[in-house]
Amino acid sequence: MLLGFTKFELGKSNNVSRLRRMSPRRSYDQYCSAARALDLVGDRWTLLIVRELLAGPRRYTDLHADLPGVSTDVLASRLRDMERDGLTTRRRLPPPGAAYVYELTARGWALLPVLQALGSWGEAELGERRPTDAVRAHWFALPLLRALEGEGIVAVQLEEGEFYLRVGAQEGPVYGDGPAPGAADARLALDAAVCEAVARGELTLADAVRSGRVTVSGEGTLAKALREA
Repeated sequence: MLLGFTKFELGKSNNVSRLRRMSPRRSYDQYCSAARALDLVGDRWTLLIVRELLAGPRRYTDLHADLPGVSTDVLASRLRDMERDGLTTRRRLPPPGAAYVYELTARGWALLPVLQALGSWGEAELGERRPTDAVRAHWFALPLLRALEGEGIVAVQLEEGEFYLRVGAQEGPVYGDGPAPGAADARLALDAAVCEAVARGELTLADAVRSGRVTVSGEGTLAKALREA
C-alpha cells in the first residue's frame, strides 16, 4: 500500500488520469443519433480498427501490420480515442507475453452489424482490384460471414493465407487469422478471384460451390448445407 492506495487502486487512478489527458472528442454538436455515432466512429481508420479487433485481442504491432497506410501517430491516436469512448480496452498479457493488447468492449462488438451493412453497401464500389490495393486474406472474412448461415467453425484456405470464421457467434471473435482451433465444421478451399467476386456481390457462395469453384470438405452441418444448397 502506498499513501493509502493499493497497487490496484493506484493503477486504476493512473489509467483514469491517462484517459483524462487525452484530447477532447470532437463533435458535430447535433442532436441526432447518426451524428452522435459519427462523433465516435466517423474518423478515418476507426472502423477498420474495429474490423481487425473483431478477430479478438491484437497487439499494436499486429494492428499496424494489418492496416497498411496508417501512420504510427494516427493509429496510436485512434486507439486512445476508442479507449476513451468505451469502444476498446487495453490490457497487459501475463508473462511470458507481457505485451499490451487491445480488444473490443461490448459497445465495440455491437459495431459488427454496422460494418456488415457498410460492407454490403460498398460491394458496388469494389470493382477489380487495383495494382495499388493492399490485401490480407482475413479481409474476406466479413463478406464470407454474410454469405453463411447457421453456427459453427469454418476454415478457409486461400493462396494468400488461411483464416477461420465463427459463424453465428453471439459474442467473442467472429473470425481468426491462421488455422482453425480444433476441428472445423466445414473447410473451404477457393482462390482470391472467387472471394473477390463474392465480396463484390457478383457471385453467391452457393453458386460457387455448385460450379466447383469452391471445394467444401467436412461432415458438419455447415459443410452439408453448403454442398446441398
